[in-house]
Amino acid sequence: MPHGIDVEHENNPKSISTYECLRCGEIVEAKTHPLTCDCGGGFQNRAKSLE
Repeated sequence: MPHGIDVEHENNPKSISTYECLRCGEIVEAKTHPLTCDCGGGFQNRAKSLE
């Protein structure tokens, strides 16, 4: 998708995001950041770059 052109509702703060545990790889979907996984690892929003 070209830069600056958003899909409707894609950046809505109330929309569901996908998060991945950086320790065990568990994937969860949530409206807010889930903080920590059951394994003790932290979650990263999969839409964000790890760089």
